[in-house]
Amino acid sequence: MAEKLTLGKALTTGMRRALENDPKVIIMGEDVGKLGGVFRITDGLQKDFGEDRVIDTPLAESGIIGTAVGLAIRGYRPVCEIQFDGFVYPAYDQIVSQVAKMHFRSQGKVRLPIVIRIPFGGGIGAVEHHSESPEAYFAHTAGLKVVACSSPEDAYYMIQQAIASDDPIVFLEPKRRYWEKGEVDLGLDLASAYPLHASRTVRTGTDVTVLAYGPMVRTALDAAAAAEEDGRSLEVIDLRSLSPLDMGPVYDSVRRTGRCVVVHEAPSNVGVGAELAARITEECFYSLESPVLRVTAPNTPYPAARVEEEYLPDLDRVLDAVDRSFGW
Repeated sequence: MAEKLTLGKALTTGMRRALENDPKVIIMGEDVGKLGGVFRITDGLQKDFGEDRVIDTPLAESGIIGTAVGLAIRGYRPVCEIQFDGFVYPAYDQIVSQVAKMHFRSQGKVRLPIVIRIPFGGGIGAVEHHSESPEAYFAHTAGLKVVACSSPEDAYYMIQQAIASDDPIVFLEPKRRYWEKGEVDLGLDLASAYPLHASRTVRTGTDVTVLAYGPMVRTALDAAAAAEEDGRSLEVIDLRSLSPLDMGPVYDSVRRTGRCVVVHEAPSNVGVGAELAARITEECFYSLESPVLRVTAPNTPYPAARVEEEYLPDLDRVLDAVDRSFGW
């Protein structure tokens, strides 16, 4: 039973399924109810499930997450929407000081099954504070799990898997990909779906391993298609989970190709790419034909929309890194 859905609609459908299957699931956030969210990802859910389960909150991110902690302790499964990535910082104290630590602080007696949905990344021509890539903050925080979907089918199943998990999960949604369509098999149960915290090889290749997640997976695939015309075969791996990282398929690929390029929108300094480069170098040193290279944003705050295309990694920058990996 496959349907062609946008990534945004796949998220809506996945949350609808979660609300239907578990009366303890609650969605909460700014404008998620009557408006259906600024990106309309929760459109129609309040109408169908009521104001007690799809809750319009005040404009107070710290309050949203703090309330979710109390609800989770009482047995609910809150799904919190942070309206834009740059708005998450008022909630950062609650996420790091409470959400991430409660299970350990209680010696395993308390679980916080909270999902924190964050539309992240640029590419939509937005104003300041609306195009951040904050994933490294959360991936660095012990006690949190962090995932990023990149396709409609992954969005549909990953949001359900995250909601069903007993662990707190930061769920990153590539906002520039909300309107891209893909086939979604709606007939699988969650146990049969691809595991939430597993990376996936989305294109096989023999010459260079390209690692990406979220919005950059499409960019990496486009680069692989362009490289093929020049006779180079790129293997693209969608990491999907940033904490924990599933490195097995990555190591296997790098040992075969001998080269690796990591692509992400966030700045390079102490980013996810740095961690990947360190692990790959430690585990695959004698297989590497060149250093692990990173294609990232510059180490500056996100710029005005009119110059964001110069700021964001693109196909040409990925291909340039691939070329450089052969120059050593």
